[in-house]
Amino acid sequence: MQDHQHHHHDDDRPLGGTLTEPSAASGSGHGHQNHGHTAGRDDDHAVHTHGQHAGHSTAMFKNRFWLTLALSIPVVYFSPMVGHILGYMAPMFPGSTWIPPVLGTVIFLYGGQPFLKGGLQELKDRRPGMMLLIAMAITVAFAASWVTSLGLGGFDLDFWWELALLVAIMLLGHWIEMRALGSAQGALDALAALLPDEAERITDTGTETVPVSELRPDDLVLVRSGARMPADGTVVEGQAEVDESMITGESKTVPRGPGDTVVAGTVATDTSVRVRVTAVGDDTALAGIQRLVAEAQSSSSRAQALADRAAAFLFYFAAGAGVLTFIAWTLLGSIPEAVTRTVTVLVIACPHALGLAIPLVIAISTEQAARAGVLIKNRMALERMRTIDVVLFDKTGTLTTGAPELKDVAAAEGVDADELLALAAAVESDSEHPVARAIVRAARERNLTLPAVTDFGSLTGRGVRASVDGRTVHVGGPALLRELGAVEPSALARSTRAWMDRGAAVLHVIDDDGRVLGAVSLEDAVRAESRQAVAALQNRGVKVGMITGDARQVAQAVAKDLNIDEVFAEVLPADKDKKVAELQARGLKVAMVGDGVNDSPALARAEVGIAIGAGTDVAMESAGVVLAGNDPRAVLSMVDLSRASYRKMWQNLVWATGYNILSVPLAAGVLAFAGVALSPAAAAVLMSASTIVVALNAQLLRRVKLSPSEVR
Repeated sequence: MQDHQHHHHDDDRPLGGTLTEPSAASGSGHGHQNHGHTAGRDDDHAVHTHGQHAGHSTAMFKNRFWLTLALSIPVVYFSPMVGHILGYMAPMFPGSTWIPPVLGTVIFLYGGQPFLKGGLQELKDRRPGMMLLIAMAITVAFAASWVTSLGLGGFDLDFWWELALLVAIMLLGHWIEMRALGSAQGALDALAALLPDEAERITDTGTETVPVSELRPDDLVLVRSGARMPADGTVVEGQAEVDESMITGESKTVPRGPGDTVVAGTVATDTSVRVRVTAVGDDTALAGIQRLVAEAQSSSSRAQALADRAAAFLFYFAAGAGVLTFIAWTLLGSIPEAVTRTVTVLVIACPHALGLAIPLVIAISTEQAARAGVLIKNRMALERMRTIDVVLFDKTGTLTTGAPELKDVAAAEGVDADELLALAAAVESDSEHPVARAIVRAARERNLTLPAVTDFGSLTGRGVRASVDGRTVHVGGPALLRELGAVEPSALARSTRAWMDRGAAVLHVIDDDGRVLGAVSLEDAVRAESRQAVAALQNRGVKVGMITGDARQVAQAVAKDLNIDEVFAEVLPADKDKKVAELQARGLKVAMVGDGVNDSPALARAEVGIAIGAGTDVAMESAGVVLAGNDPRAVLSMVDLSRASYRKMWQNLVWATGYNILSVPLAAGVLAFAGVALSPAAAAVLMSASTIVVALNAQLLRRVKLSPSEVR
């Protein structure tokens, strides 16, 4: 049956546009799932590229959090201040008073290290943010607590428990936050994984297995059935159906024979071929895509999170308040009071609540999204989605199913349309080709009875034939018409010309005497959910665009059907991210939805990249968001969730910073003259209460209903 796999497409226009070279391939279909490499990588290995985390990994924050939490329990329990607040007396034994200072020092040096390093970096960069705020608070708490523990100066500034909890909560916040972030490295790793590690190089004495890195241009390699091309090259011997979906996004395999170009990473699906290497390493098409992804990702990762802006403001506020507090109380003649008040101000200026405000919202919204089939990999993608002006959908496999569907049947005079379809389906019934399956499926849906067939045979590149009731019936495209010398009746020709103008694939049914009985048209099926998704996005004030490598008439037909605002047709894979940049140059914020490797640079370039779950690992890695299914309505969940979570972030930020703006002056003693003073213990307790309020408010996000089935 293998000959038949492309019987309608070798000579005729393929369904959805012409495909000649990989570089001119059309838009994305169901990308090839590359085996042995999954997009769901352990995010503990992710490395966050934003400066505020100074290159720390998720695993590092997780490990430091658990150890710090374990050490914090005895520190808090043996703290006289906590015992006094909660009304209990910790057991006393030799050395028990040294438990908080010793373990507190370990927590400061081990748990606090990322914040101390990050704070120094922010200081060097002159860009104060969350890290510097945390570093300042824990350093002041550490110094003041040691002064108290050593009994110097008669101060009562035992902040060991506060230091321990502050470090633990901040490590937890950063761990939660980083788990919600995507990794820029992931996309490049996934692209590299598309290349085999070894190749079979053909020598004078046979074949030798060599690392791909040792291949040179002009080498001859053997690519076996099911194996990936180790480098770009030209086929010199053999013919194979090649799966190029990881480059073109198109789900259909394409025939490649002597003289044809093949691309590194594509798969020879059925037979082995010998390939002359033309490009290796950085010169391959895959390496070019890697460079585009890297460039595009670096260009879209400069945005700063809301919490960092709030932290910068609080740093200046706290530092200023600390200096003013010290000066004011010193002028009032009370140095011990000045130190106590200043230390209290600087310690409570670092809000636990702010450290959790954003990460908690991100974590809960990520969880909510996952239930709706939306995997959020990058917090900035979630934050940006509410500002998006246009959602740019890749056509094939996203707005459409990527599989052919019977659209029209036209019968010649004196022939019944149902009988024609039944005849075509009967002849095609032994074929495994997607087009054949679409015709048979359509006949079954109409409950047609198929006549019995014998002597089935495929005509490579032209069509199929079979015997029905003693006569031979052919089904095929224009090449078969020419070969048989058959002529369409003029009425039928008008129909088929209109179908072709729309970009449909046309197959004729021809009797054994050369008479054309009729024709059927097949088109890429538009998803029913696509109409709802487009309309709902437009109702929310978001424009909808479509990008495809398909012919203009194919694209226009789909765009008209779905009422799409803007269409980019006949776009080469390498140019997709240029179209995104074009929209951005017009001042629009773009969300790109796609599923092939050729979409990866565009996904990374867009403000928000959304990968369809049936696509390739690389597309998923380049995207900030991955849709688990193929339902485009899930994009609406993203918009709604983004708007809801943004409101929650602001509420939490207002609460967290508002609490500090009120508590810092009280801790500084501005109302001391009226007998109102915030003691260090009371300030710490109130700070914990503020954290609880923020946590509870974030939980309200769970009430946001998200699921494609509920989209209206």
